[in-house]
Amino acid sequence: MRIGLLLRELHHDENALAHHLMVVSERHRTDHEVYYMARDLAGWSHRHIRALAETAPAYGARLDPVGRGEISPAAKIRERASELAGRHGQAELLMLRDLRKVCTQATGVAADWEMLAQAAQALDDQDLLRLAATCRPDTLRQARWAQAKLKEASPQILLA
Repeated sequence: MRIGLLLRELHHDENALAHHLMVVSERHRTDHEVYYMARDLAGWSHRHIRALAETAPAYGARLDPVGRGEISPAAKIRERASELAGRHGQAELLMLRDLRKVCTQATGVAADWEMLAQAAQALDDQDLLRLAATCRPDTLRQARWAQAKLKEASPQILLA
């Protein structure tokens, strides 16, 4: 049985998604919607990380319940320096790239949750199924938010 392997992969991917959402939040802090929503969405991934860590021992995996997510002070200084250097046109294009990455990461994580749900059904493991049923919708909402922001921002940024 490879459930532990999938749980490790999900844990890793949720961590990567949470971290990128925090980077997006910090990088685009002048856009209040992006700043606050990205932080909220990262919190969802942090909850998933804790839930995965609680579930993993039953499947032979040990996972850290503390998610990675905050960006380093040095990265914050680099971002601020870039902002002060006046690279606003590039910052807008960077937002599109960042949102695209959130969308693709969240879609991949949602696929992992779906695989876990299917395995849980095959095993008739109600706890694992409940975990997947709780977390997958959150991840799909993360992807939908990024898609919606892309749809909203793309014409304004690309046609400017």
